[in-house]
Amino acid sequence: MRKLLYVPVIHVDSDLGSMASSIEKRSVQICGRERWERHKQTVSIFWDNIEKYFNKVNADNLKIYQDGLMADGELGQKIIKEGAQKGSRNYQIVLDLVRKSAEIRKTEDVALLKEEYNRIIKLSQSKSIWERTVAYIGYRFHRDKLMEKRDRFIADNINHTLKEGETGVLFIGAYHNVFAHIAKDITIEEVKKREKVKAYFKMLISGRDKERFDELAEYLVKSEQWVVDSDQRIEDSNEQRETSNQ
Repeated sequence: MRKLLYVPVIHVDSDLGSMASSIEKRSVQICGRERWERHKQTVSIFWDNIEKYFNKVNADNLKIYQDGLMADGELGQKIIKEGAQKGSRNYQIVLDLVRKSAEIRKTEDVALLKEEYNRIIKLSQSKSIWERTVAYIGYRFHRDKLMEKRDRFIADNINHTLKEGETGVLFIGAYHNVFAHIAKDITIEEVKKREKVKAYFKMLISGRDKERFDELAEYLVKSEQWVVDSDQRIEDSNEQRETSNQ
């Protein structure tokens, strides 16, 4: 049997590099200061619990596929170490797993990553209203197609490199839909449900329905919700793939 653990990546400031301050300012404008501060507290606890989860996982046969990682071997480990040193909670957990004998694997295509990065930088650095408008239209036009290409590449990598008897871990953002392209013989176990994470972000940005927002925030930080029946996990993952392919 081949198994894939899915962990949604929720970025912290250290993941965003030079764009962190501009994203922080814009996020406060969209969400409101109170809700944005609640979000940052939620994300911190979320990663605390993800770390606790993997402290209980045997890393000996673990194969790690990481959002944005375009190399394995020494270069891949160097990228992970540098990210961990800068404060990325995601990379700190991956580095700890590697030190416990887990193996990182090349996950993404360099050309596709460069294309997306260049469009995001252009958007963030646009100064005039005209420049921002043009950059935003260009980004929105290409975003979905680029995401689809990345998701297919990642899934193909997993399908061809995850061997029988191995367990993979996919750390990736909730707006990616890699599941739809994963081979049917790979069992997907969601450490946190992708659809609930997407719903959380929708509520975060909307600024409305505080009760629903609080409910989803509680879901993200409650570690006991990770323990579910294995048959149900298999059934849920298969249903989601079937729905995505319709």
